[in-house]
Amino acid sequence: MNETIICAVGNVATQPVYRELATGPSARFRLAVTSRYLDRGKNEWTDGHTNFFTVWANRQLATNAAGSLNVGDPVVVQGRLKVRSDVREGQSWTSADIDALAIGHDLARGTSAFRRTPRPEAGVATAPDRPEPDWETTPSDNGSQQAPEPAAVT
Repeated sequence: MNETIICAVGNVATQPVYRELATGPSARFRLAVTSRYLDRGKNEWTDGHTNFFTVWANRQLATNAAGSLNVGDPVVVQGRLKVRSDVREGQSWTSADIDALAIGHDLARGTSAFRRTPRPEAGVATAPDRPEPDWETTPSDNGSQQAPEPAAVT
């Protein structure tokens, strides 16, 4: 099956709504994507048309998006584009949804602090805890040189 994969860069327009469903976690939010162009007559950048997409996230992506995104955050969303047409109360409606594969803050417009989420592994024995290697180097006898760094970690 052919799918339309897109990458949209815009701002979070609504606070993500998180739901626990029978199929797993789900979250949705609206994404505003506004084009900008240089108005040569005024010699300034001007906002163009704004497109709105409903972004859907599932499973761990939904949990992470709901905990990380706020209204106004600049984001990059990659996913499958789904355009639907419907007739409601005699009026024709068209909506564009993105079934998200990846969502991230747009680092061209700000900074972000990444925190990895733990993965629970059911039924799998974890590796025994080993002490952290001592990466600190001590000064040599003359105080001006440091001991060489380890060549490899095993």
